[in-house]
Amino acid sequence: MQFTIQGIKDWQEIVDKIIPDLKHNILLLKGNLGAGKTTFTQFLLKNLGSNDEVSSPTYSIVNEYNTPEGKIYHFDLYRLKNIEEVYDIGIEEYLDNAFLCIIEWPEVYEEELYGLNYHTMSIVNTGDKREVSFE
Repeated sequence: MQFTIQGIKDWQEIVDKIIPDLKHNILLLKGNLGAGKTTFTQFLLKNLGSNDEVSSPTYSIVNEYNTPEGKIYHFDLYRLKNIEEVYDIGIEEYLDNAFLCIIEWPEVYEEELYGLNYHTMSIVNTGDKREVSFE
């Protein structure tokens, strides 16, 4: 699926279209700084029934949220330098016990997902709008 975002309210339309297609418990979020990865996550969690305040896990590496369906873990792997650091945070246990794991900056870990089912969302900030793809 492809989308164009011109304003913050457009995220709601994207979330409405993506939720029925979320078939896997891993969602990789790719995009440059300020592209809207955390903003998307805020809209998504609200629509999944979470009452938790959603913030970027830049410094905590992982944030935990509650939904009626189960736990959602929101990762930001930007500061991790290698795969060993990813394993040190216990990512496998999170993946095994989550309703959904949202992983920002997944590149350091992506190769390890070979053979697993997951979704990828890419957000490209073109200045006045954002181009979003979801698979």
